[in-house]
Amino acid sequence: MNPTSSPPDETTARREARLEHDMELLVGYILLAGVLVSIAFLFIGLVWQYVLTGSLHLNYLIAGMNYFDFLLHDLRALFHPAGWDPRVFIDLGIASLLFTPYIRVVSSMVFFATAERNWKYTAFTAFVGAVLTYSLFLR
Repeated sequence: MNPTSSPPDETTARREARLEHDMELLVGYILLAGVLVSIAFLFIGLVWQYVLTGSLHLNYLIAGMNYFDFLLHDLRALFHPAGWDPRVFIDLGIASLLFTPYIRVVSSMVFFATAERNWKYTAFTAFVGAVLTYSLFLR
């Protein structure tokens, strides 16, 4: 065993382990934040709906809208308090839950490109991101 060759291997192994741990933390925090934001919006909307109507039943369609139409419609209503109703908060909860995997993919792509400099994983993740982006524009 050559003592001069082991420290770089250990250093490389430690760096890779740290990067893997950092990636797991990043993904975990993104998923946790997305779910918590979604739960908060859904909870506010459902409680408000129940207080107003005595029921949790919502009767509306979102057919013919893509994700961004859906989101922009509700963001406009959110910034005009006269348009506030339980549906806006429920829609924002659904939108944030749908957007969470997208943020995860984009952050993974940036992580693979910058921290790991792994171009193969960056390309794969970019492809998944492109497919997700395309699907968000579909009706």
